[in-house]
Amino acid sequence: METQEERENQEPRNPSPNTTKRFPATLRQRGTFPMCLFGLCPIVARKRQTIERDDYDETPQEKKLRLAKLYLNQLKEEEDDKAEDDAFETDLVAGRLQEEVLEQKGKLQRLIAKDIMAPDASEIRVLRGHKLPITCLVISADDKYIFSAAKDCSIIKWDFESGKKLHTIHGGRKGTEDRHVGHTAHILCMAISSDGKYLATGDVNKLIMIWEAKTCKHLYKFTGHKGPVSGLSFRRGTHDLYSASHDRSIKVWNVDENAYVETLFGHQDAITGLDCLSRECCVTSGGRDRSVRVWKIPEESQLVFHGHEGSIDCIQLINEEHMVSGADDGSVGLWSVNKKRPLSTVKQAHGRHGEAGLQQAHWVSSVAALQNSDTVASGSHNSEVKLWKCGQNYRKLEPLFSVPVCGFVNSLKFSSSGHWWQESDRSTGWADGGD
Repeated sequence: METQEERENQEPRNPSPNTTKRFPATLRQRGTFPMCLFGLCPIVARKRQTIERDDYDETPQEKKLRLAKLYLNQLKEEEDDKAEDDAFETDLVAGRLQEEVLEQKGKLQRLIAKDIMAPDASEIRVLRGHKLPITCLVISADDKYIFSAAKDCSIIKWDFESGKKLHTIHGGRKGTEDRHVGHTAHILCMAISSDGKYLATGDVNKLIMIWEAKTCKHLYKFTGHKGPVSGLSFRRGTHDLYSASHDRSIKVWNVDENAYVETLFGHQDAITGLDCLSRECCVTSGGRDRSVRVWKIPEESQLVFHGHEGSIDCIQLINEEHMVSGADDGSVGLWSVNKKRPLSTVKQAHGRHGEAGLQQAHWVSSVAALQNSDTVASGSHNSEVKLWKCGQNYRKLEPLFSVPVCGFVNSLKFSSSGHWWQESDRSTGWADGGD
């Protein structure tokens, strides 16, 4: 019988190609790993040798032709990429131009209400600095600064992001008008130019004061109204200032020239609110005469609208063709400049108060509009701000949510960018002034 040693000695030293060589058990247990080491590497080596041999055999003319083709392909790819970028930029420009055309026509409506979320109470920042109730505020177009004014006759400039107080223009006492630079009576309204250069404020003493917004330096004082100044607004892109008063008149001023331009009449009662955008016109609310009016300045004409049952106390333009108003009967109205009656009216928008049988609606004291969008807001004395969605073509007002605030809401403003509805910025995008 042959021993194992004799059988091993009889195995050929140079096995034929068909002979399967046995790997050690330790290698067989590792599956395909030995194949990667011993089976594939020679194939890769043979391919590399073939490529090198082909390059070596290539003639100079063939090499030039091949490099030229590669260069042409590269140029084609770059041109294709550039064409895609140009097409993308063209689409962006076309989209922006289309938006501008719609905005000028007053038909632009960005549908953003569906993405707005109600902020938590803990996310609402409260800025304190005035000694008496705040009556009005504005936000600069670049969303860097907030200006507020109050019954203490003072004006405060705030940093929008941090909420820090940057500058205070102190109010003076009654009877010190000749020597005090600033207001000596309750400030009722204010406006800031779209370029952030001028700040205008109006008070109970029939005065309009113009300030340099950057430094809070006093520049001019406008006189001419015979009653408290209740509304101010700069025409966008210009330094034309419109003012409204309890004397039932609208006045036009050129701030650059420190000049009065003209006066418009029409309301039958004290004017309570005023707003304008880019067109050479403005809208006003007429208080107890229960009218909303659109003033066409060049033509010196006006359109008269009726719809609320009570005094119309506030108004804001959404775009050049649509506006929102609030009244002391508790209603919020949505208007088109092409219709004499409201497109939509929400009665008792902020609910009712009082004992059974003697209940009255909470009157709407302030409204705001996120321009060229489907979102507006209203405030009342029931310690809440309500957000509303404008339906398609501004045909309907639908409630979104309420934000709890302290006191009486005298003024509301949206930031220009509209960033406030983003989660990280919820508490900084709109501001309210109140008692």
